[in-house]
Amino acid sequence: MVLIGMLHNRKNPTRVKKAYPFAAVAKMEGIEFIYFTFNGVDFDRKIVNGWVYEKGKWIEKQVGFPTVIINSCNPKNDKHVMVVERLKRVAVFTSYPVGNKLSVYKRVKKAQTFASYLIPSTILESANDLFSFLETQSVAVIKPLTGNHGKRIFFIKKVKEDMYQWMDGAKTLFYKKKQLEALVNQVIFNQKYLLQPFIECKTKSGLTFDYRLHVQKNGSGQWEITLIYPRISGNKKMVSNISSGGYRGELIPFLKEEFKEDYMKMKCILEEFALSFASHFESLYNNPFDELGIDVGVDQQQNLWIFEVNWRPGSKNREFEVAKRLIPYCNFLASKEIYNKQ
Repeated sequence: MVLIGMLHNRKNPTRVKKAYPFAAVAKMEGIEFIYFTFNGVDFDRKIVNGWVYEKGKWIEKQVGFPTVIINSCNPKNDKHVMVVERLKRVAVFTSYPVGNKLSVYKRVKKAQTFASYLIPSTILESANDLFSFLETQSVAVIKPLTGNHGKRIFFIKKVKEDMYQWMDGAKTLFYKKKQLEALVNQVIFNQKYLLQPFIECKTKSGLTFDYRLHVQKNGSGQWEITLIYPRISGNKKMVSNISSGGYRGELIPFLKEEFKEDYMKMKCILEEFALSFASHFESLYNNPFDELGIDVGVDQQQNLWIFEVNWRPGSKNREFEVAKRLIPYCNFLASKEIYNKQ
């Protein structure tokens, strides 16, 4: 029987919301499942010490190395990194990083197929880059190069010759050029930022929004849509990320409100884009992906823009939906691995 493992840094699976849905779906699919941590791996004995769910509770158990490992968290230290590298020699991992925002941008741009959906992006090296940018763009956006859950994204525009508007969440401040220069250089001192033009995506009521396209591989190794939903700012903020105070809407009611009789057309556009982009994006990497969270915006002219691509998208309140695709996909990977070793 196939054994699937879930590798996590928390010792107790009761503290990991995904663990039970994964175990439950594995049970229904007739697949063995074990939850284990980095410290639970014994390379000398070729076993993992972990937890299995039986008769309504988690119990500790020792088993051999899983065929497929759901690597649902990042290593925390050098020892964890070593464990991951050694496990990759004996098991198939489900998830692989896509890289930071700029590396994703460069890959997609170089491949050309979806380059027209990209927001032009460069590294913000100094405040002078921003000032030059604002000579041709009405509003500039600067955002961290690595994911930050919608935090520390700033919007800047020139309001008159020596005055600039700085928007941070729902807070708006005004700075003279010298003041802004000092602020920008301070912001980018410890962290790299991207510089982009502002793409306005607003509802009819004036709230900022975007769409999360959550796609996963199924039991046949094919991409499927898990969920598409709008993320809407809950106030005057210019970011819609849920971690920054936005909220998740329901797709069909949202589309009906915003696009009226054209709502089905927009639904089809989003669905077709989600699947075609996921397939194309995966082709740009050496490793396969199990799921992607693709964040896109739609401007007033109904042009679609890629905001970000996430390799570990959140799945709050839809853990079972994720598990119903991930576990069969793990079984698919295991079958391929077993066949390749024969």
